[in-house]
Amino acid sequence: MQTDDELLTFVDERESPLAAVASHIRKILIVDDDEDVHQATTFALQGLEILGHPLQFLHAYSGNEAEKLLACEDNIAVILLDVVMESEDAGLRLVQQIRRNLGLTTPRIILRTGQPGYAPELSAIRDYDINDYKTKNELTRTRLYTSITAAIRSYDQICKLDASRRGLELIISASGRLVAENGLQAFAAGIITQIAALLGVGAEGLVCAQEVPPDDGPLAGQPPQIVVVAAAGRFAGLVQRRLEEIDSVRVRSLIERSLQQKMNLIESDAVVLFFPARSGNHFAAFIDSPSLLSEIDQHLLQVFCSNIAVCAENTRLLSRLHDQAYLDRLVKLPTRTAFIEAIDQHIRTGTTAGYTVGLIDIDQFAETNEAFGHGYGDAVLRGIAERLDDELGESCRIARTSGDTFGVLGLSWAVRPEKLRPLFAEPLNIDNEVRHQLSISMGFAHLADVTSGNDAIKNASLAVKLARTGGPGRDAVYTQEIGQETRERTHLLHSLYAAFQHERLFVAYQPQVDIRTRKPLGFEALMRWRDDKGDFIPPDRFIPLAEQSGLINGMGRWVMRSALRTLRRLLDAGWSDLRMAVNVSVVQFQAEDFIENVAQALRETGVPPQLVELEITESVAMTNATEVEEKLHALKALGTTIAIDDFGTGFSSLSYLDRLPLDRLKIDRSFVTNIGNGEEGSRITEMIIGLGHKLDMTIIAEGVEDDAQAQLLSSLGCHEAQGYLFARPMGADDIGNWLHEHT
Repeated sequence: MQTDDELLTFVDERESPLAAVASHIRKILIVDDDEDVHQATTFALQGLEILGHPLQFLHAYSGNEAEKLLACEDNIAVILLDVVMESEDAGLRLVQQIRRNLGLTTPRIILRTGQPGYAPELSAIRDYDINDYKTKNELTRTRLYTSITAAIRSYDQICKLDASRRGLELIISASGRLVAENGLQAFAAGIITQIAALLGVGAEGLVCAQEVPPDDGPLAGQPPQIVVVAAAGRFAGLVQRRLEEIDSVRVRSLIERSLQQKMNLIESDAVVLFFPARSGNHFAAFIDSPSLLSEIDQHLLQVFCSNIAVCAENTRLLSRLHDQAYLDRLVKLPTRTAFIEAIDQHIRTGTTAGYTVGLIDIDQFAETNEAFGHGYGDAVLRGIAERLDDELGESCRIARTSGDTFGVLGLSWAVRPEKLRPLFAEPLNIDNEVRHQLSISMGFAHLADVTSGNDAIKNASLAVKLARTGGPGRDAVYTQEIGQETRERTHLLHSLYAAFQHERLFVAYQPQVDIRTRKPLGFEALMRWRDDKGDFIPPDRFIPLAEQSGLINGMGRWVMRSALRTLRRLLDAGWSDLRMAVNVSVVQFQAEDFIENVAQALRETGVPPQLVELEITESVAMTNATEVEEKLHALKALGTTIAIDDFGTGFSSLSYLDRLPLDRLKIDRSFVTNIGNGEEGSRITEMIIGLGHKLDMTIIAEGVEDDAQAQLLSSLGCHEAQGYLFARPMGADDIGNWLHEHT
């Protein structure tokens, strides 16, 4: 945050652009190596005023001397310059030095010479921006007066144009600086500085804001309050005072009149500028001015006011945006952005040792919202915020970092599970009616292990995810091992994305057979990935990543189209009674366009829908009862069959399964593997098969690897199977040969 001193110095301490015009005296520089010329010129013009300006004479007797004088003397109006001095071209070289090297474009130059041949008149005037060129014997008193009058008139016009240009540049620059100021008080203090710079006066003034009570507030109808929001110079110390507390009756009167009449006031010793606001909270700036302002001054100030009025609205907007970015309006706590900046501040100052960031995540908050409504959920969030602020507000930084997550930054002894979890042992009192018991998961990251606030929150978030793998109400601390695992997963995800984009994934097909006759019944389409080294990446490594990242939707559509095109080729080759099973992940199933994607693939390939089987896992079936039933019936309406995959690994409700339009039940390979390991393994498999029969479903077992498993499954009533005993997954080009060998 800037101090008042800093605000009063954010423009250069240089002369006002209007100073040259406002100055009453006009300086005449005589450059000649003849003392008589100096005396004669001074005598001829002594005591005269030209265009209302008294004259002041400066003297130089060589080009070098004149150059030094011009380098340190401001606002020279006219230069009477001898062409021939220490050298034949000394005068012309000085002109070049004035215009090009010194950059002086406003002084008017009158060349004088006693030897006309040394400086051709037309070329000199054209090339060196010279007002006049005279021989010395031409310059009688009258002609000298006439030439200097014309030169001063030209000088005044150039100064006014230059002042206007520079003033507008200052306004543009000031507007940019003021918009960047954080908060109305800093903005108002900046106005004083910028007006003073524009007028070339000291920063003596104040800015008052008119605060109109809101129509729906307790002070509705009361007269506006006028408050000092910035002050400088002799008015310093009046900030936040009411207008009536200002001692000067004249200052009070001028500010009140400006706000009432909604106009600028230009007085002989002061200026009051009015800045309108659409909200009605107008403000006015009072600045001391030593003299009555010129028309150029007033015009520039009018432009300034127009710009600053827009800037003020933008500042209010920026202030509101700042609040939205840094203050959570629901729980009245800092936001994630503010929390990250607080962490970054610790890192910048090197105060990280012994500090910890904790994230407190509410378990099953979405379900709470769904069950009791968002108003109830908001009350829960406010209750948590109040409890955290009451218990930790003085020792820790607290923020709401996401919808159902709160962040705590503080010393490690305070930010740890043993300190935080007891805060939520007591239920929250919701609207003095309901006592809501919380379950929270927490993750922690030490500040000494990170280089940015984003990294700290990312590490703590990873710790929360790790904690949740053990169930709700757990906590975990980020470690380097967690980070390494995350980096490996991230690398794998990037590689998977690249592989999908560059078509390095492929579909393999594993036969499904009649368990008794070994007759081929169809194939299951399986996604496979071989990396750049030729090594296979196990599906249980990359499929979960694809689901978490959302990449599975695109990959799933591609597998569906590929599998159905393969089936189309088999049908065209005469294999008319084979089915194609395609896996559907929970992410795909929940996508709004899932049903349409299936329908489109069927239309594109022309495959009979009854030959297409969609495999959903037991966990998919248990996500959302209403949505699952609707979508499964929609798939059945398309004509497809539906299998429930990995049966027995979830926690299905049998009555719920009975309501679903399922055709096939698939026994998970984990049960098949244990089928020969004693009575327990066989008993579970037998129960699953018996359940399938009662639900009138076809039973298929996966992962069958030997004849003993196949015979036992068949004896228990299993209808179909797939596994290495019958065939490994194969490429599309190998299916035909396999079918010929096994039919």
